[in-house]
Amino acid sequence: MTSPFPCTAADLAKLLGRTVAGDANAVITGVNSIELAQDGDVTFLGSDTFAQHLPTTGATCVIVREKDAQSVRSAAWIVSPNPYADIVTILRAVSPLYEHEPGHRDPRAVIDDSAFVAETASIGPGCVITAGCEIGENTQLLANVVLYPRTRIGRDCTVNANTTCYQDTLIGDRCIIHAGAVIGSDGFGYVEQDDKHFEKIPHVGSVCIGNDVEIGANVTIDRAAMGQTVIEDGVKIDNLVQLAHGVRVGENSAIAAQVAIAGGTVVGRRNRIAGQAGIVGHVVTTDDVVVYAQSGVAKSITAPGAYFGSPAKEHAQALRMEMALRQLPELLHQIRTMAAELEALKKEHQQ
Repeated sequence: MTSPFPCTAADLAKLLGRTVAGDANAVITGVNSIELAQDGDVTFLGSDTFAQHLPTTGATCVIVREKDAQSVRSAAWIVSPNPYADIVTILRAVSPLYEHEPGHRDPRAVIDDSAFVAETASIGPGCVITAGCEIGENTQLLANVVLYPRTRIGRDCTVNANTTCYQDTLIGDRCIIHAGAVIGSDGFGYVEQDDKHFEKIPHVGSVCIGNDVEIGANVTIDRAAMGQTVIEDGVKIDNLVQLAHGVRVGENSAIAAQVAIAGGTVVGRRNRIAGQAGIVGHVVTTDDVVVYAQSGVAKSITAPGAYFGSPAKEHAQALRMEMALRQLPELLHQIRTMAAELEALKKEHQQ
């Protein structure tokens, strides 16, 4: 996609379907945060958190809510009901992602004769596409992507460098997979024998990923021992997440960095799992659940809502318990003081 820069503030307003105020001919050459923006930049203010930067920002153009328009000191501004969504539209237009030309075939790639690669798909250097693989229209594989046999990737996907998909992995349309992801590796499954050594359990299942899924860098998604590990449509997975064998993640859920979900667990639709949270195996979270950062889910969550702590509890309850815990040192001091006073009274009574 061609970048819109340089352009005028009026051009940006037209792109967004908005109206520009101030100098409509102000030249815009880039996009930046409100704190760091300089002359030529467009920025945005979408919440009160950064409102103190609005009068002093160096940006040439600011996208603001109507209530903030009177505080703008920049040359131009665009009033929007959702400045954050509008700046995302601009960022999409900038499109910094590295792309091949449609139909590119790097001579250093290895493509098995039995694989089907759509004419508009592009294959980067060092890629290995093995027997029975399928690559859809307009999908691009960047450098050193390895697809084990019978991997199928839909249309309009981007698979970034050094990604590996094991055999029988299924990936839908419009997915983005970032560098270093490993999809379909064996799960952590062993049988402990009487003499305490481990026998490996063969994993003959697969991984199925829906449409419009984004998978972060160095994510690992294990194949099922039998059946499928499933990531439903619209799921967003941050970097360094581990999803074990047989996990199912419901549609439009979001999982932040360093989350680990053990085998056989079912995550409901529209769940939000914050960074470094952990979920034990073979439990279920219902739809519309939020798990706060560093929480540990040790049993199924059957009611929608926010949960926090380890083991995870309903958020308000967890905060009350945390507040009580913070009062323990003072309570212990009071108890010791009362015990000493009581002991002194006993001694006086004995005399």
